[in-house]
Amino acid sequence: MTELITILKDIILPIFIIMGIGFFMQKKFDLNIPTLAKLNIYFLVPGFIFVKLYSTTFSANLFMQILFFFLLYVAVLYILSIIVAKWIGLDKRKKITFSNSVMFFNSGNYGVPVNDLVFKSDPFAMSIQVIVLTLQNIFLFSYGIFSLQSVNTSKLKALLGYFKMPVLYAMLSGILLNVFQVPIPNFIWIPANYIADAMISLALLTLGAQVANITFKSGLSSVYLSMIIRLLIGPMIALGIIFIFGVEGIIAQALLIASAMPTSVNSAVIAQEYNNHPNLAAQIVLFSTLASAFTVTIVIYVGRILF
Repeated sequence: MTELITILKDIILPIFIIMGIGFFMQKKFDLNIPTLAKLNIYFLVPGFIFVKLYSTTFSANLFMQILFFFLLYVAVLYILSIIVAKWIGLDKRKKITFSNSVMFFNSGNYGVPVNDLVFKSDPFAMSIQVIVLTLQNIFLFSYGIFSLQSVNTSKLKALLGYFKMPVLYAMLSGILLNVFQVPIPNFIWIPANYIADAMISLALLTLGAQVANITFKSGLSSVYLSMIIRLLIGPMIALGIIFIFGVEGIIAQALLIASAMPTSVNSAVIAQEYNNHPNLAAQIVLFSTLASAFTVTIVIYVGRILF
């Protein structure tokens, strides 16, 4: 019990403090959420991913191992979410929002600071989280947007929207410059690090501000089911994959913790952008974020015992 309280106090509470500041600033000043979201998506996250992928030493084997885990994990979540959505009778549009809320987890403005605190800024552990974050962003801003756009527009037009996202190019440039050991001049590297250092605090501030705008509504059965899958069943699935394929050590622990993150705020952002049950998406983000204070604490505790 003492260790659980320590995890909650030293890892989860600092994250919620910054989120709380964002929450109260939004209530007092009515911040421009779309602008904050764009700063994160087009400025901070690409800068963070570029710096971390360029400066971290990781092997092709590690990348492929995480890619395999990620694809299998998301595939299982997708199948499960579709089965549940059909079981509770959701229509096609709501089924997409429900499925996205299960598959897209907050590996950036929640997962990164959790990883940073759990592993005490260990670069290897952070490289694992950065790869997960990169894959999540690519998946979110490709399939996530495609699935929503394809309801109202052509699949080709929906697919082309993916190539407008800077995260893809930040990832490719970071990996290629790292692999070929291309030196980056200080006048580029210094501002890039300033951008990367700002990501966690502003991302958490944005998350708090976004949560402040979410309204409560009745009929929350689909919200609760999404939470159960995302926060409870999700880590169990991840643990099963880890055990089946014999993943061990920091890699196993980092992947397990990454799998326990609440629903991505960006899943609500794109639902709002394409007007596909944005209220449902926002409610899932709110409830899963609040509940994650306890579920993520337990997963961190279990991860330390097992690995």
